[in-house]
Amino acid sequence: MNLSHLPLRVATGAFILNSGLSKQGAKGEAAEGMHGMAAAAVPQVKDMEPEQFVKLLAAGEIALGAALLSPFVSSRLAGLGLTAFGAGLVRLYWVTPGMHEPGDPRPTQAGLGLAKDVWLVGAGLTLLLGGLTS
Repeated sequence: MNLSHLPLRVATGAFILNSGLSKQGAKGEAAEGMHGMAAAAVPQVKDMEPEQFVKLLAAGEIALGAALLSPFVSSRLAGLGLTAFGAGLVRLYWVTPGMHEPGDPRPTQAGLGLAKDVWLVGAGLTLLLGGLTS
């Protein structure tokens, strides 16, 4: 791991790991809410049970967070995972009604919470490109 990537990997890794850990065991309305938003962006998710989806989401976030925090995982691989995860969240932002005005990428007040996830794509691309050039 490139030492200059350490702050970025710790910040994103800890954030995503915590997010995954907090989703473990989510049931009822919490699981249904996360499932409903994801199903709008990824139609295949509709076929899953909400609690099964949340378990998989939590496991994925925990795995990605742990990979970002692990020094033996290359920046290229960690960046690829982070870029894919961030791109999924940006897609969720783009396809969810009311998050932005039609045809305008700028978020509405309601969309700020999802629009900010674009930083994950930037962080992932930074790690990926840094891993490719070192």
